[in-house]
Amino acid sequence: MQKVYTGKTKDVYKLNDKEYLLKFKDDVTGNNGVFDPGANSVGLTMEGAGHQAVRMTKFFYEKLNAKGLRTHFVSADLDKNEAVVKKAEVFGQGVEVIVRYYAVGSFIRRYGKYIENGTKIKPYVEITLKDDEREDPLITEDALILLNIMTAEEYEQLKDLALKIGDIVKEELAKKDLDLYDIKFEFGKLEDGKVALIDEISGGNMRAYKNDKYIEPLELEKIMLD
Repeated sequence: MQKVYTGKTKDVYKLNDKEYLLKFKDDVTGNNGVFDPGANSVGLTMEGAGHQAVRMTKFFYEKLNAKGLRTHFVSADLDKNEAVVKKAEVFGQGVEVIVRYYAVGSFIRRYGKYIENGTKIKPYVEITLKDDEREDPLITEDALILLNIMTAEEYEQLKDLALKIGDIVKEELAKKDLDLYDIKFEFGKLEDGKVALIDEISGGNMRAYKNDKYIEPLELEKIMLD
């Protein structure tokens, strides 16, 4: 296999012209040893994080595929912490899409003058550029179009898909009495040019609470899957 990308939480290998392999690692994003799904650097290593991440990814992607929502997921090998996915093209040099249900994290750091920490909000989508040097800057729809990162139609497809997928994740967590505060997705385009969810869906990409208590990623995945 040809290694094509070394990421913070997984490595990517080319299998053939149409499929790639994601190899999950035990690293999660954060700062100073504290997990943060919105951080742009590896903050800590959690033993078993890679295995749980691929289990969670398989769990959600199979549900999304069954509902006809566009994803790049093909299959997963839980014993090897690997997933096979369809070839996809990222927007620009990569974008991250956050769906928020509460005012927490970077949202409150930016807008805390106007809203209290922890306030429940109408589901809200924001996009940041994957750019470690510039600390993943927030970008508007107009700027995405201006910079030829995506078209207005692609933006609307992405936003609609992000909200629908976020709702499914939120509903699944609610079955375990968990409340989803926010979740980070990545989107790209499949070979047919259609917008699709790519990358993983794991505890390391979301912030969830139970009875107002924050649930760590590995504990969250254990609650969801065991």
